[in-house]
Amino acid sequence: MVAYALSILAAGGVVVLAALLFRKVRRAEDDRDPGGPSAGHAGSMLSALFLLVFAIAIIVPWTTADAARQNTHAESQAAINAYWAAAALPPDDARQVRSALRDYITFVVRDEWPLMAQGHMDPVGAARMDALRGRVSALKVSGTDQEDAKTDLLAHLGAVSSARAQRAADAAATPPDGLLLLTILTGLVVLVFPFMAGARPRGLTLLPLLAMGGLLGFGVYLTWDISHAFDGPLAVGPEPFQAALQEFARIGGSM
Repeated sequence: MVAYALSILAAGGVVVLAALLFRKVRRAEDDRDPGGPSAGHAGSMLSALFLLVFAIAIIVPWTTADAARQNTHAESQAAINAYWAAAALPPDDARQVRSALRDYITFVVRDEWPLMAQGHMDPVGAARMDALRGRVSALKVSGTDQEDAKTDLLAHLGAVSSARAQRAADAAATPPDGLLLLTILTGLVVLVFPFMAGARPRGLTLLPLLAMGGLLGFGVYLTWDISHAFDGPLAVGPEPFQAALQEFARIGGSM
């Protein structure tokens, strides 16, 4: 933060120094016009800076939510694959594994998803998955088919655990520090810049400024509202896991 403050002061110092030096140039003229070259150049650069910061504040959460959505599909599909692989295990073991998978997915949908909107996961879910993997690793199987099924099942459970870890990272992900604050500050500067430049709009000339202010306010609020992948208008939902539960029921009914 100190480095940022020093960089701002240094840039301001450059402006002051340039103003003092160029005052001594005979060809230079005072520029007091709100629509003059100084105000026009500064206004264009401030608008460009706001658009750059605003674009980053939109794109970062958007890409995070998109990646989180794809990851939830990968996790649920790995759980479905594990459910299928369990079929080749001894009947009692297969029932236990499938029951544990149903319980895990139900827990994710019912208990864990609301917590992810707050940016964290429930450690009980990770404990359940670790317990299931340990139980499968300890299974006593016989024959090539059961050995292959156990190997495949462990691979699918490993994929579930990896996707779960990524889901935890997605739930905790937020835009870079200071980005939302910078979006607000640049938006405010763009709003008040005409007045800072000396313009005094009256009557109908205020309408474009009011429209711009409303749209800027909405845009800044939007950058805050979509800052979490599992909350807000871009929130990733548990639909893939709900579909997995339906698939479990279908697989169980077809056997």
